[in-house]
Amino acid sequence: MAAAARFLLRTAGSSKASITNVNSGLHGKYGATLLRVSPSCNLLAKTQRRYAAHFTFQPESVQTEYGPTQKMNLFQSVTSALDNTLASDPTAVIFGEDVAFGGVFRCTVGLRDKYGKDRVFNTPLCEQGIVGFGIGVAVAGATAIAEIQFADYIYPAFDQIVNEAAKYRYRSGNLFDCGNLTIRAPWGCVGHGSLYHSQSPEAFFAHCPGIKVVIPRGPVQAKGLLLSCIADKNPCIFFEPKILYRAAVDQVPVEPYQIPLSEAEILQEGSDVTLVAWGTQVHVIKEVAAMAQEKLGVSCEVIDLQTILPWDAETICKSVVKTGRLLVSHEAPVTGGFAAEISSTVQEECFLNLEAPIARVCGYDTPFPHIFEPFYIPDKWKCFDAVKRMINY
Repeated sequence: MAAAARFLLRTAGSSKASITNVNSGLHGKYGATLLRVSPSCNLLAKTQRRYAAHFTFQPESVQTEYGPTQKMNLFQSVTSALDNTLASDPTAVIFGEDVAFGGVFRCTVGLRDKYGKDRVFNTPLCEQGIVGFGIGVAVAGATAIAEIQFADYIYPAFDQIVNEAAKYRYRSGNLFDCGNLTIRAPWGCVGHGSLYHSQSPEAFFAHCPGIKVVIPRGPVQAKGLLLSCIADKNPCIFFEPKILYRAAVDQVPVEPYQIPLSEAEILQEGSDVTLVAWGTQVHVIKEVAAMAQEKLGVSCEVIDLQTILPWDAETICKSVVKTGRLLVSHEAPVTGGFAAEISSTVQEECFLNLEAPIARVCGYDTPFPHIFEPFYIPDKWKCFDAVKRMINY
């Protein structure tokens, strides 16, 4: 497999053919673009340039109600949240593969030195064991914060999450629970993660009552939502967009604060189209909204869902009643993705208000690719084309 991968990379890097006119290319019956090949330029350079334009992070206004702020990127805001928790809760423990030295993304850096090896410690390379141990810690009454090194590797722990953590309170008639368990995991595409390090598995867990699933869009939200997950009396899964760890920088409050779970946030009000996303994709649809206003004179309402389960259907439906159009975008494959649940609910609740079919701009039903990742992701051009189709419907 390694030899085949090297061969494919060499072939792609040396090829004289390139893919052009991607967004204006021919489309198949299922919306797949039939790419036109031009002999004029290099494929790898083209994909790299296209990927660089995937999204732009714009710092948001400082939320002064939370007190003094400090410039932090997303991984530093996560570290700050964990530091606040360890300082205020003597029962809190953080564990996972490599967290003792800071983790692969440095989110726990310095915490072991500050709080000791009994509170911040490494585990064996066993995701099922990590979550199982976390359930036991939480049932015993302590605050358990477990890290799965990549969201792609959360699947070995699926049984522990779905059949144990999510059902613990229900099966005991509320006599026992593991609500003090929070599972953190880096999530989403990163530019070079390929099929084992770029997945977005939130829809798998959205089917499971008894847990909460949360995804922030930036440093301010990461700290506030993570602290809310840790304080919540239900087991929570907190997915952190790994591409934003260093790319996103905000003025983040130093002191602890919480952002309510299960409340979507309207980032921009509009009258013509409702755009919904979460995590990294929020920054994509913010760019789409600006493009639609500039090029089409279309006013878009931009909503960050923030909590996948339980999700804020009321905010989304109220927006669609006003605009009559809905576009939902996420990186995960389109079939069975959470956009389908949102679309179904809106169709049931807002059918008479819809002016056009609901649009889903998502990943394709394939494993996440490597050199073709820029063509897989639902970028601003794909979303913008969907907005144009809805307006012209």
